[in-house]
Amino acid sequence: MQLLGQHHVSLMTGQAEKNFDFFTRVLGMRLVKKSVNQDNTTSYHLFYGDAVASPGTEVTYFDYPGIGPSYPGVSSISSTSLRVPTTASLEFWASRFDALGIKRGEFVKRAGRDTLFFEDFEGTQLILAADNGEKGVAPGQPWTAEEIPLEHAIVGLGPVTLTVADPKPTALVLTQLMGFRRIGTYPSPAGNFAEIEVFATGEGGSGAEVHLESRPDLPKFRLGRGGAHHVAFRIPNEEEYAKWVNRIAASGMPNSGEVDRDYFRALYFREPNGILFELSTDTPGFDIDEPIDSLGEKLGLPSFLEHRRAEIEAKLRPLKF
Repeated sequence: MQLLGQHHVSLMTGQAEKNFDFFTRVLGMRLVKKSVNQDNTTSYHLFYGDAVASPGTEVTYFDYPGIGPSYPGVSSISSTSLRVPTTASLEFWASRFDALGIKRGEFVKRAGRDTLFFEDFEGTQLILAADNGEKGVAPGQPWTAEEIPLEHAIVGLGPVTLTVADPKPTALVLTQLMGFRRIGTYPSPAGNFAEIEVFATGEGGSGAEVHLESRPDLPKFRLGRGGAHHVAFRIPNEEEYAKWVNRIAASGMPNSGEVDRDYFRALYFREPNGILFELSTDTPGFDIDEPIDSLGEKLGLPSFLEHRRAEIEAKLRPLKF
């Protein structure tokens, strides 16, 4: 029983059209599913990933027009990383961001990798991390996008950073409940604070790491546009999922119980600092209702909502991409 790495990260946007433009045109990712928030079907849920919607490559956004800004702080997923092949890729992206007027930082070593911080138009905290041939969870398949050479394309999710006031209870959940292993530390880019701890699962590598940052000086995070709602971790199949459901229940951790998202099975719980974790299966995948070649072209609804399609579509605002 072992988690394989990151499955997806879900964030908030107030402008789905601009969000689509940023992730598909600027970053060159593929819209692999255009769906709805299954808990609020008046809200779009957009999934961006690699060429074939591989688990571990998706950044997803809930669309809430008019939502206020996020306020950074503790009890948050403070940054989301995206994998690129090499340091030369970072140089390509730095030049691209400069040409497009996108806010970025300088090259920084994080957990031994060359990285580049940048923000989208809503202040989403994003980091490009260079693989440079390291071993670990395999990258996804790059999507062919205009102006972005395949050798520099984004190929999946990298580490997520969790920022908390007290790292000890979160670390215990990661290691004792979820099976992560602590593999090292690195200096905080924020300056004179505790070092950031690095935890890995499965085969390790960029696609299977959580970075835990202690910032007792910060206020509590308030979720809004550009903020991360939750992070999901990969379970290979339904058989393993059933074991994880039992494991989380036996721990006494309050949780959602089994949730069928149709495209994957899910289980939700909050770790002691209040960050929402999800455990999600790799199967059955996003191609159960659309061919791989046309993913994201129509409104995808899970089977349990299909009978309400007319009602749901009537209440959704039209998206003009």
